[in-house]
Amino acid sequence: MKVELKRWQNSWHDLKNNDLKDSAQLVLAFGERKTLESGGFYKQIKDFYPHAEIVICSSAGEISEANVTDSAVVVAALKFDKTKLTTNKEKITDPKQSEEVGEKLAKSLEQEGLAHVMVFADGQKTNGTTLVKGLVENLPKEVAVTGGLVGDGDRFEKTLVGLDEEPVADQVVAIGFYGQDLKIGFGSLGGWDPFGPERTITKSDGNILYELDNEPALKLYKEYLGDEAKNLPGSGLLFPLRLKVQGEENEVVRTILAVDEDKQSMTFAGSMPEGALAKLMKANFERLIDGAAEAAEMSAEPLGKSEPDLAVLISCIGRKLVLGDQIEEEVEAVAEKLGTTNLIGFYSYGEISPGSPTKRQCQLHNQTMTITTFKEK
Repeated sequence: MKVELKRWQNSWHDLKNNDLKDSAQLVLAFGERKTLESGGFYKQIKDFYPHAEIVICSSAGEISEANVTDSAVVVAALKFDKTKLTTNKEKITDPKQSEEVGEKLAKSLEQEGLAHVMVFADGQKTNGTTLVKGLVENLPKEVAVTGGLVGDGDRFEKTLVGLDEEPVADQVVAIGFYGQDLKIGFGSLGGWDPFGPERTITKSDGNILYELDNEPALKLYKEYLGDEAKNLPGSGLLFPLRLKVQGEENEVVRTILAVDEDKQSMTFAGSMPEGALAKLMKANFERLIDGAAEAAEMSAEPLGKSEPDLAVLISCIGRKLVLGDQIEEEVEAVAEKLGTTNLIGFYSYGEISPGSPTKRQCQLHNQTMTITTFKEK
């Protein structure tokens, strides 16, 4: 497997050149939404790699090597020796379509020989929980899914995903990887501390939360945020909710995408099931950095002593807002653990990964650093 890296920031810069112009099979490109909307990036990337399938996603920050940018486009071109690929896309205009979209994408991928699936979804229109449900229930049990809900900085206006086209809103893209020669690892960890009382979700609809302990959810949430309440939904990224769902082993963290003052409700990146226990979380700077490093270690374990050829990093925008000017510390922590591995990724509205490297059961995560590693024999 060979990897070539580029970054556009006012002009194109080669970060790693492997002469893949005519042989690249897949390109992953992540960029700031308004930069992508300025136009022409798909055509430029297609000129670089005319025979590749090209996936382009908007971001809340771009990762390349150990650097984080805010108004760039980062590109990884991939050439596999033995691994085969398939791709597909589906429209999504309402979160309630998420499970159906996941099912359609899973069924569109040839099942025989399928080793892994990556998915990139509209970050505003997708319920990540039910998207994942639709995917995993229609894929072979041994196939894991990783990826994320794409971002739009802290604006929460519109997100873009494209497959062999200029990226557009309201779309989900899936990539299937085939063959026994591709080793894949994954890791996902947070680093947030719980605080305040635990409350029960007493009224919700999918990913919309209406009531906690029979009181308006937004009203309660604002009481905890204090002065930060006036900056919602952006400030909500600093105070996510941890959920304990009855019958599920792992806890999950959920990030706010929107608020509705009239209904006193909050929309989250994933499902908020009634009866689940919810508790506020706050940032712990050192634990965020340690979580990124541990996620890197988890993602490298299935590869043994070999360094990955590529690591795709998908980290939550909430972490970026908390870490601020020191955001590159979490990426540097990953780079230190993975050695000379090629790194690319973006800051997201939700991360998709199994909860541990030994479990194939996939989940939507929020506020984590989630890493997928690739190594071809």
